[in-house]
Amino acid sequence: MPKKITRRDFLKIVAVGGAAGAALKLGLDSLPADEIISETRLLMGTLINIKAVGLDPELAEAAINSCFARMSAHESVLSRFLPGSQLSELNQVGVTHDPHPALLTVLRQSQKLSQQTDGAFDITIHPLLSLYQSSQTLPSDEAIQQALALVDYRKLQVEKSVIRFLQPGMSITLDGIAKGFIVDEGVAELQNFGFENVMVEAGGDLMALGEKSPQAPWKIGLQAPRTEAGKFLTTLNVENQALATSGDYMQAFSDDLMSHHIIDPRSGYSSPELASVSVLAPSVMLADGLATSAMVMGKSGLDLIEKMSGCEAIAVTKKSAVLKTSGFREI
Repeated sequence: MPKKITRRDFLKIVAVGGAAGAALKLGLDSLPADEIISETRLLMGTLINIKAVGLDPELAEAAINSCFARMSAHESVLSRFLPGSQLSELNQVGVTHDPHPALLTVLRQSQKLSQQTDGAFDITIHPLLSLYQSSQTLPSDEAIQQALALVDYRKLQVEKSVIRFLQPGMSITLDGIAKGFIVDEGVAELQNFGFENVMVEAGGDLMALGEKSPQAPWKIGLQAPRTEAGKFLTTLNVENQALATSGDYMQAFSDDLMSHHIIDPRSGYSSPELASVSVLAPSVMLADGLATSAMVMGKSGLDLIEKMSGCEAIAVTKKSAVLKTSGFREI
């Protein structure tokens, strides 16, 4: 049975063969048009938006359902909010044997980022984060120092057969990286179904593959950190890239936004320099981790991203100055 020619295939044939006359004769309007099939669900405590472009809506629906199932399965391993997850087991007991491959992957990427950022990214920050989140007011310096004694990525042992803490009382949070990994896994599932033009977005972190339509890339607006919702800092085309954003406004502990959920694991306090950072990278997991890291590191975080292959960033300081890496491109 001959292969069915799609609109995109037809355009390629015309471009290669110069068959302008054939294009006029057949007429593009007579060719089947790709559709965007989309669905939104609640997962990981946020809204997940999935879009798949294709000719077969039923196949797209099946792919999207499978995508959500795969993402949910990984959440059940990596979430600290689910009592039965392997991450929760590790935090409760201090050790977990035969770790799930997803947990190993995320922990190894986390350790790599910790080394690259000289400890600015550290998933063992959970005791300190919990202190801030459970306090009615900002915690005392003494309480912060006590929690800091339990924060050190070098005391997390990660091996294929076992993961354990080398100091009692430690615990980890994957809030700054696991969501990115799960989005990457969702995209991979859509690709398994043959979809090459997709976008998966989770609370502002996303991967966009291919195009929204022929000659039309996925267009993304970045929220300005100090303006009302819907007012964009900038707009960019995203094609075969991941994008993740971190900001001081997402979970603030003080009215002036100087203290918030992104805490420097080395000092115990939020960095005073940046209001938001958005990172483009080859994977959402990497973009997610780098955005968190740059919020801690400030301008030096953008200097690090500048040196990393396939990565770019834009940041806004607390004084509303805009910083960009040299390759960051806007529309």
